[in-house]
Amino acid sequence: MKKYQLWEIRDNGNNAGTKAPEDVRKVAAKFGFKQVNVIRKGEEKDVISRVYRQITFFNSWQKIYKEIESDSLLLLQVPFHDHEFSRTSVLRKLKSKKNVKIIYMVHDVEELRKINDNKFYQTEFNLMLEFADQIIVHNNVMIKFFIEKGVSTGKLINLEIFDYLDENKVELPNYSKEIFIAGNLDVKKVKYLSYLNKIDDVHFTLYGSNFSLTEYKNIKYKGSVKPEQLPHLLNRGFGLIWDGDSISTCSGVFGQYLKYNNPHKLSLYLASGIPVIIWNQAAEASFVKEKNVGIVISSLYDLPAVLNSVSEEKYLELANNVKKEAKKLRKGFYTEKALKKAINKINP
Repeated sequence: MKKYQLWEIRDNGNNAGTKAPEDVRKVAAKFGFKQVNVIRKGEEKDVISRVYRQITFFNSWQKIYKEIESDSLLLLQVPFHDHEFSRTSVLRKLKSKKNVKIIYMVHDVEELRKINDNKFYQTEFNLMLEFADQIIVHNNVMIKFFIEKGVSTGKLINLEIFDYLDENKVELPNYSKEIFIAGNLDVKKVKYLSYLNKIDDVHFTLYGSNFSLTEYKNIKYKGSVKPEQLPHLLNRGFGLIWDGDSISTCSGVFGQYLKYNNPHKLSLYLASGIPVIIWNQAAEASFVKEKNVGIVISSLYDLPAVLNSVSEEKYLELANNVKKEAKKLRKGFYTEKALKKAINKINP
């Protein structure tokens, strides 16, 4: 059975994906998935550019249909974020005319994330349920959501956690009570950052874009750093997985999404070698507890007491467990395991 994976290429030749889908692409390539490309033209500035972009999409998908052989396997990473002329019709033809089996790797579910929960994304979600032979989803909580949507358990695979590829050696971190936060630091999105100054005796170090809280004494801002550089900078203390509007709990749209998703920053922190601190209602809190790679808390107000309770010996125990997971994440262990399961279900 031949294996293919869809990938989006910008018209300047650059990849269009961020690190999470890029890592999936790399693991799948090692696993024998041949890349078929959709060309994405520049911005849609006017009617002419929009038409030109859709013509390019159409040509890409027609080429893909011709290239993919019958009785093969196709990996799609979703959600798609753009209308692409003929995508749906080609996928339907691949299923009906060429008996192609489709594996979906889910990065986000907009109905759960509630940022772009509109008609386009709902239609795309329904098409995935129609076309999918196997769906790789984040965790067991997300699996329950898909079952409620009518998907049979036999079509669903638990990824467990996103990988974070890195070829360098994992080093044990230094014992520290410092808290790292990485990602988008825009307080309009991540409102809880505005209240970090209310947490006494805890020091935060932040990496990311859109930072504006320069007046906070307990925050050190280290700038925006490329994803491949971050693991070498996070070499002590803890990584924080928190989101939303409050430091009391993970509230609001972004906070509540933690109940369902696998945040990529969890993968970043663990791949870097540092233990994590995560909201106790987050879907991935169970992973953290099972692997004993961090601490689960209900409120950021608990941080001072929690950090004071972690001895150097306890920290080293967590760090050694993290190191085991970091080696897996850096090699693509979980993606490969999920793909193997999907292929074996389709072609026993």
